[in-house]
Amino acid sequence: MHDDLTQCPECDLLQRIPVLPPGGSSVCARCACVLHRDRPDSLNRTLALTIAGLALFAIANGFPFLSFSMQGQVTQTTLFTGVLELYGQGQWQIAAVVAFTSILAPGLQLTLLLAVLIPLYARRLPSWLPSLFRYVRNLTPWGMMDVFMLGILVSVVKLSEMATILAGPSLFAFGVLIFVLAGAQAALDPDLVWSRVRRGTRAGVPLRPQDSIGCEVCELVVARRPAPAPGAGLRPHCPRCAALLRYRKPASLERTWALVLAAVICYLPANLLPIMTVTSLGRVRSDTILSGVGYLLTHGMWPLAAIVFVASVFVPLLKLLILVYLLISVEVRSSWRPRERTRLYRITETIGRWSMVDVFVVSILVALVRLGNLASVTAQTGAIFFCAVVVLTMLAAMSFDPRLIWDRLGPDLEERALQQGRDHVRDRERGDPGARGADGPSAALARTG
Repeated sequence: MHDDLTQCPECDLLQRIPVLPPGGSSVCARCACVLHRDRPDSLNRTLALTIAGLALFAIANGFPFLSFSMQGQVTQTTLFTGVLELYGQGQWQIAAVVAFTSILAPGLQLTLLLAVLIPLYARRLPSWLPSLFRYVRNLTPWGMMDVFMLGILVSVVKLSEMATILAGPSLFAFGVLIFVLAGAQAALDPDLVWSRVRRGTRAGVPLRPQDSIGCEVCELVVARRPAPAPGAGLRPHCPRCAALLRYRKPASLERTWALVLAAVICYLPANLLPIMTVTSLGRVRSDTILSGVGYLLTHGMWPLAAIVFVASVFVPLLKLLILVYLLISVEVRSSWRPRERTRLYRITETIGRWSMVDVFVVSILVALVRLGNLASVTAQTGAIFFCAVVVLTMLAAMSFDPRLIWDRLGPDLEERALQQGRDHVRDRERGDPGARGADGPSAALARTG
């Protein structure tokens, strides 16, 4: 169940959502953003997967993860070992990011999700439930266990000629946990939560987009009121989830420019400086990101080398170029191809997290190779700059408001974009336009599958 009236979070089009078929979805009639999905038996499936995920999370963090054996000496590591070793080497910045993205964020996400689902299952809705669910949504982009697993694969390849690597019991639990958490996220229907929360009054909701505002968290559409004068009182909050209501992200262009420029400054040292130093039997070798790619190529691991190159070199650069292009296009008030530019924005939000793979590789190698003069791995300054690039580009994508792309359009261009959106969805999907309210807001397009 969902509210039939919604405002697209990417283009701000006010529209009505048709009744969805089982497993179907609705997309924005103007920019093709997915607005809602019908997820059958969402509560039971998500609750079961969350409980299973918490059990696997406890196993993955409580038992040995990988073992490193070299000339009769063996070291064992858990998920948290790399964090402790990085902190011990003075690289507390990388340690904090690795701990948050690989352990803290996934664990909090599962714990908070269970705290939300149990009251829903028991049909009791405490007052703190909306706020708790907001935290679940905010943590989702920062949980990177799937990227961490790719880092494990790269690390094993790098160490395969140096020593013997043995998998511990928690590695298998970690692998299964990745799929369980992904399944829980896919099964979760946010509308199931928001539809059961008392939303207060929504009287006087207008049908004109310029007079309405959509909550960025629960998507409730409420009447837009004039912004209070400085010092005049509290800013308006959503009557359903208590999130701050904002017509647009504050200082979106300024914040995004600042974050992008900071990431550009960090990009060159991230690729030129060594990210780690490997000591093995008295030989010392410092690796940059590109030399690590070269190592994989020389050992015949070209598919893995291609993945690392794309994730660690190409993706950050592509993301920076896309963000700069979007910022300039908004600054010059361009009306060229708004749907394509919105699609570029979605790409920046999707691909950025995979660049974290080299940071995870460093943390895994630091944790595994701890044999003193015989063999050791030390994180270097390049890893700090690279970690900064990944975090800054993710924050920049989150700070950019895609609705600014559409604010520059006139009535003629808006109508043309609407028609292009309808034609695009009808060509690609089997669906019919939701024909509610012919003289009201635009209707979203429904599709099956």
